[in-house]
Amino acid sequence: MDKALDLRFGDLFLDETCLFGRRNGLVIQFTRNERALLLALTRNPQRLMRRGRLLDEVASESDVSDRNIDFLVNRLRTKLGDNAKSPKYIATQYGEGYVWIAAPVRPAPIDAFLVIGPAFGPQEHPTSEQASSLVDQLRDKIAAGLGSGRRVVVVENWSPAAADKLRYVLQTSFLAGNGQLDCAATLREMPSRRIVKAFRLHLDIADAASFTSEATRVANGVIDALSQAMIDASTGLGISADEPLEMRLPKASSALSTSNPAWLASGEQLGKAREQDPQNADIALQWCLHLFARLILIGPTGGISLEERYRIESEIDATVLECLPAIETNPLLMLAAAKLLYFINRGQLDLAEDLAERAFARTADFAAALPIMGQLRYARGRFDEAVGFFDRGIAMAELGPALHLHMRVLKCIALLAAGDRAALDAAAVDTANMDAPCPPEIALMIGWMIAPVDRALPPASAQALAALGPTGAAGAIEYVYFTSARHLVSEHARANVMRGLIAHVTRLHGEQAVPAFVLASIGFSRRGQNMMGSAPRRRPAPDVRVRKNTAEA
Repeated sequence: MDKALDLRFGDLFLDETCLFGRRNGLVIQFTRNERALLLALTRNPQRLMRRGRLLDEVASESDVSDRNIDFLVNRLRTKLGDNAKSPKYIATQYGEGYVWIAAPVRPAPIDAFLVIGPAFGPQEHPTSEQASSLVDQLRDKIAAGLGSGRRVVVVENWSPAAADKLRYVLQTSFLAGNGQLDCAATLREMPSRRIVKAFRLHLDIADAASFTSEATRVANGVIDALSQAMIDASTGLGISADEPLEMRLPKASSALSTSNPAWLASGEQLGKAREQDPQNADIALQWCLHLFARLILIGPTGGISLEERYRIESEIDATVLECLPAIETNPLLMLAAAKLLYFINRGQLDLAEDLAERAFARTADFAAALPIMGQLRYARGRFDEAVGFFDRGIAMAELGPALHLHMRVLKCIALLAAGDRAALDAAAVDTANMDAPCPPEIALMIGWMIAPVDRALPPASAQALAALGPTGAAGAIEYVYFTSARHLVSEHARANVMRGLIAHVTRLHGEQAVPAFVLASIGFSRRGQNMMGSAPRRRPAPDVRVRKNTAEA
């Protein structure tokens, strides 16, 4: 792959074997000796290649003129559009030899939903214009069928690059000969490169209409395959397979993107379903989402003990791990497993990332995956990437207010962890100005977290925090820690998330209201703690799973 990339020089593309070149849309053909000379020069850039060395590279069966290096170089310059007096490619070192001076151009990363990668044979052919027109028609028809927000681009002679961000590639190959144009197209899922569908195009050179009809047929086939992929990605978690796609996708997003109260209310029903079908991985993960909702929707004053939290999280951990072999073909269930493993924070971050990345490659980029992908980037401290995922969700007009709120809250917490005060203040204002405002308890919690530590809280916010009392305030700190801070690999980032709330609780209720294990996790000790922004004392975080209750912690 790297060799192929190194053979792009400005508007000149050379096949990695130098069998042919392309420049300004035109194919350049080389003789065997020209090809040998090109290979020797391009594989030794910025190095003097003496005539004797170049002669060794030239095929021996040539006549005298072909073996003459100067003559060969002049022919190459003519074909490449180069000039000996002001060279772009081949410079002359008088009396010694030649130097390839063109710097390779690395193509910019591709960010698209679908890349169409046509590969044309090296020969010029009267039908090349028709082939290019067919590719353009494919692009336009597929883009129209997929709708806005899913970018379709054409990249000639495309090859995979690590920096590319794309979901699918439609590789099309054209070969002209004997008055015919053969064409095949292969739709692949990325980055797995799994073949989703393959097409053989029936093109009649004498009938221009056949190019349009085949472009329409293949485009419709691609759209159908991608639509089916979206349907497959939204199957499971109690979503009916009979519902239309436009209803299934928002439900899938809601099932994973928020702490859906429906999961809390469905505990009895899911418990019975598990008894009847204990091997059903879908039902098992729904049960885990019910347990997750219990931990989230209990709220900061729910009074759940650390012992009970550990018991619930252990059940989630064991159940999810048991389900993994059965959900490999279901992206929605893979995303659910990744979300749960991320949340319980039992050292399974690598596994959660693997599940989410592979599922994300198959979900057609629908909103259900975006908050999970963002949270996984957040855990690693890659806050710009995390905010990018959240912003993509915020920009999706089809999402309901609850999902938009969820994305905005996650964005605020990511900016808080990053220590980006200016961006955080702007995001908080945007969240406060939503048409559907935050529920009061969420607004209060976010306000306590993001309020600067060196200023007093606004009166109403301070009164609400004071009303919790020391025990309730300790519960609020634990709740924020377990839902928003413990996942962060960086101790400094954990401190950024917790610092504001701890400072305000300490100011109102004293140091004893702050759970010691939270302080230890962010590098502060009970004595001499300073939450006003000075550097914390570093201490390893204890294993809170052995704690019996909040008082003991």
